[in-house]
Amino acid sequence: MGDEKRELPPVPDRLPVTVVDAHTHLDACGAVTAAEVTAMVDRAERAGVARVVTVADDLASARWVTEAAGWDPRVFAAVAIHPTRTKGFGEAEKSEVERLAGHERVVAVGETGLDYYWDYSPHDAQQEAFRWHIDLAKRLDKPLMIHDRDAHDDVLRILAEEDAPNAVIFHCFSGDAEMARKCVDAGYVLSFAGTVTFKNAKGLHEAARLCPPGQYLVETDAPFLTPHPFRGRPNEPYCAAYTVRHLAALRGEAVHEVAESVRTTAERVYRLPSVTTG
Repeated sequence: MGDEKRELPPVPDRLPVTVVDAHTHLDACGAVTAAEVTAMVDRAERAGVARVVTVADDLASARWVTEAAGWDPRVFAAVAIHPTRTKGFGEAEKSEVERLAGHERVVAVGETGLDYYWDYSPHDAQQEAFRWHIDLAKRLDKPLMIHDRDAHDDVLRILAEEDAPNAVIFHCFSGDAEMARKCVDAGYVLSFAGTVTFKNAKGLHEAARLCPPGQYLVETDAPFLTPHPFRGRPNEPYCAAYTVRHLAALRGEAVHEVAESVRTTAERVYRLPSVTTG
């Protein structure tokens, strides 16, 4: 059993329509070189996950994802400082994040936001950094990718106070139906990770059902949050295909309809080139 827990899940059958993994961490999945990135995305494409957005959480990761996005045309990047790492977030760090976020292969400012579950950074430092990232996204005219853990009210309040960017993505959406309605009404996009496949996530299931087409994405957050029935095992971008199928079942829709919605929404929000083939 221990060996099985360390093994990647099997690569599922290819989706009828290709999708985008809206949020992953290729470096945390173990990719270091261009060849390793390509191999990882090749596995994803076999499952119908044809493009990925690999996301930074600190400066070293921000440098890496920006470089990695130039190694393979199927890879794009998002750059920010994770809220748990905002203690001591000063002018030098801001300058480098801004420089990297302006790169043409960086399609979002993120992940930023608030995390009240961990106590690595004081709440005031997180909020100050969050406001700065909101401003950066607006200045660069790029979508804002939100990390929100146990901080729903403050995240929504700060977005309203700072006049949110045109595109806001709630990465690994963790709210219930009430939170989802607030986000949908505000025009935000909800990105569903493997957590939406967990049997005990009833509130998240309700949120996924009410989210209209054009306002939801699918992500892996790999190597974390591997979808059911492989919960606890390592995750990779190809596992987004499992989540797409589960989301379709939750919503009572055909898999190709959900996949098409996921792809076109990702293309619109991230401004990716349109891909019309399956």
